[in-house]
Amino acid sequence: MIQYDHPVKVYYKDVDQMGIVYYSRYFEYFEEARTELLNSIGLDVTSIENQGIQLPVIESHCEYSKGAKFEQDLIIKTTILDIPKARLKIDYNVYKDHSNELLVKGYTVHAFMNQSGRAIRIPDLVLNTIQDNM
Repeated sequence: MIQYDHPVKVYYKDVDQMGIVYYSRYFEYFEEARTELLNSIGLDVTSIENQGIQLPVIESHCEYSKGAKFEQDLIIKTTILDIPKARLKIDYNVYKDHSNELLVKGYTVHAFMNQSGRAIRIPDLVLNTIQDNM
């Protein structure tokens, strides 16, 4: 398992009229957390793309238990549980502060594509780095 804790502060731009984080913002938080998780294991997005590899999101899911609020500090626990075969699944759990209060959970699934937009097998660069960090 690979895990990264990504801190997020909720700003006014993130909330609706009720002061609750607007539902689509969580996918933006997921993207931030995913980028930092990959960076933490040596797979920064620029290096991946320079190798001609793209990781488009092909599936996303989010379950909302309790809304985060304006000015709260959040922790996005981002996890890769399995060594990918054809697809990479990344899980996200959003907690209030450093507490155990789970607010939101979700996941994204990513394919591997070349610059022409064709699906490819998991590149050795990605596979080896994930295996080395499990």
